[in-house]
Amino acid sequence: MLSVTQLGYLGLSVSNVDEWERFATSVLGLQANGREADGSLFLRMDEYHHRFIVHPTGKDDLAYIGWEVATEEALQAMATQLTAAGVAVQPGTPKEAEARRVAGLMKFHDPSGIASELFYGPLVTFDKPFQSPRPISGFKTDEQGLGHFVVAVDDLDRSLHFYRDVLGMRISDFVRFSPAPGVMLNVAFFHCNPRHHSIAFIAMPNPPKRLNHFMLQLKSLDDVGATYYLCQDQGIPIARNLGRHTNDHMVSFYLRTPSGFEVEYGWGARVVDDSTWQVQMHTAGSMWGHRPGSR
Repeated sequence: MLSVTQLGYLGLSVSNVDEWERFATSVLGLQANGREADGSLFLRMDEYHHRFIVHPTGKDDLAYIGWEVATEEALQAMATQLTAAGVAVQPGTPKEAEARRVAGLMKFHDPSGIASELFYGPLVTFDKPFQSPRPISGFKTDEQGLGHFVVAVDDLDRSLHFYRDVLGMRISDFVRFSPAPGVMLNVAFFHCNPRHHSIAFIAMPNPPKRLNHFMLQLKSLDDVGATYYLCQDQGIPIARNLGRHTNDHMVSFYLRTPSGFEVEYGWGARVVDDSTWQVQMHTAGSMWGHRPGSR
C-alpha cells in the first residue's frame, strides 16, 4: 500500500493575522515569508517556502492539512487509492497549486470532514536559508516533516481505518487516560516516517475546535527552556508546563496561541523503526510534568 511521506503544511484559519505574525515570529521563532493578496501569511521553519499558511478567515481553527508524497506518479496513485476506497477526490487547479507553492495537488475530506490535500513538488529555497527572528538553533524537520498535530474526531474507529488503510499510515501507540474526574480520553497516534507521530486523534464528537494543538520540535533543549521563560516574562499563557511524554519521550511545554488552541514546543522525541517497533497502550500522557499552567 502506498503512503503519504510527511506532514508538509498546515492551513490555519484565524481572526487576527497580524497578531499571529507577531506570535509566530517573536515567540515561536518562525520566519514570516510574505503574504498573499488576500492577507494570508506564509510561515517558514526550514528550507520549504512555508510550513504554515495563516488565512484571515476568522474561524480560529484548522483550515486544512497538506500531506506530501514523493512524485507526480505517487500523487496519481494515491488519488486512485482514495477513489477505490470511496473517497471523493478533486484535482487541484494550477492556480491552487501556485497558491500552495507546489507542483501539483489533489483535494479530499477525511471521515470527520476535515479538508485535506495531497501534494508533491514543494517549493524549496536553499538559496535563501531559513533565518529565525529569535536566537534559536532551528527546528527538526527534514524527512520527518513539519512536526505533528492533534485533532478531535467524530468517530475514532473510522479515522483509524481511513488513515491506516487508505492513507497508508501506521499506528504508533495509544494513550487512554483520565485528565479529570469522570473524563476518559482515548488518543491514537499515527506515523508515516521516523517521527513518532505526525497526527493523533482524540475521540470527541462535536468538539468546540478540531485542532487541539500542533507541535514544533526544536534542535536544542536550550531553545525550549529559553522559550519557556520568554513566555513567562512576556505573559504568554502556558497551558501545560514542562514535562516529558510517555510515548514519544518528548520534553516539552504547551503555550496558548492567539486562536485559543495550543502549540507544543519540544525537544528530544524518539523515532520509529518500523522493523522493530511494537505498538503499546499507555495509561498516562506524561512521565512527569505537563501540569496545567497559567492558561
